[in-house]
Amino acid sequence: MYLIALILFVGGIFLIGISFSIAPIQALVFILGILCVAAALAIPVHLGNRA
Repeated sequence: MYLIALILFVGGIFLIGISFSIAPIQALVFILGILCVAAALAIPVHLGNRA
């Protein structure tokens, strides 16, 4: 679970960084990066306390 969150977080940061280089779909890639980072932070919060 934490490995998936880490991959999403790093991938989201990568998407945010690369979005400034991709002119035609810059906003879409940036928003996708923000959503990946948000999901990476939400996964451990919501699924971390399950026994």
